[in-house]
Amino acid sequence: MAHIVVNKVFPVNKRSLLQSTLALALAAGFASGVLAQDKPLKIGVTAGPHAQIFEQVKKVAEKDGLKIQIVEFSDYVQPNAALAAGDLDANSYQHKPYLDAQIKDRGYKLVPVGYTVNFPIGLYSKKVKKLEDLKEGAKFGIPNDPTNGGRVLLVLQDKGLIKLKDGAGLKATPLDVVSNPKKLKFVELDAAQLARSLDDLDASAINTNFAISAGLNPKTDSIAQESAKSPYANLIAVREADKDKPWVAKLVKAYHSEEIRKFIEVEFKGAVLSAF
Repeated sequence: MAHIVVNKVFPVNKRSLLQSTLALALAAGFASGVLAQDKPLKIGVTAGPHAQIFEQVKKVAEKDGLKIQIVEFSDYVQPNAALAAGDLDANSYQHKPYLDAQIKDRGYKLVPVGYTVNFPIGLYSKKVKKLEDLKEGAKFGIPNDPTNGGRVLLVLQDKGLIKLKDGAGLKATPLDVVSNPKKLKFVELDAAQLARSLDDLDASAINTNFAISAGLNPKTDSIAQESAKSPYANLIAVREADKDKPWVAKLVKAYHSEEIRKFIEVEFKGAVLSAF
């Protein structure tokens, strides 16, 4: 005779089931919250002053519960590409004209959320002590990106070495030079390469962060400097989707603290200026 197995069905206590489900959900939410809090923000910077300053910002931010991982780059292109791709949470290395150009050219959905520092660009030479001593046909190095290249040409115009056509503005290129009495030959190189190429040039414009990294003192080694009154204040950038997140406000607050202002004054002795 066959045996019939009867599965017993026990009544389900709906209240207990609901409580268990809520408990599991809360536990999962708590765990994910802890993980999110413990995961450091990745901040992209260029080597030199930006990296040095953010090492201090990192310490200030930790007091507010914000953990930071600093990621250094050796050029100006990759930090925005990495931020747009989601490999960084923010970056701190560029001025607004450069960011605007990158957004226009590459379609990045990036926005500035706070100003940081200003680096008056310097002109350097190992062959002459004054700009007016440059010989006819001298090779002059300028950054090959449109905004920094234009910035240098405006400095040279301000110093009386060249004249640009009307309306050339911040994006001026060597093609916009309408008067060049010394017949300077402009050598366009990646901004990070200019300091290393100084031996092969008669003079060169070098962004202050790269100058300092190369052991040059903008105050004592430059033969001329950009006016401190310029539109090239640097900034912190994030993705548009993140701009209103609480950590962004905390990050900017840490950078704009009095500790960071004092660090910049003491560490760079006027070569780097606070823009906040």
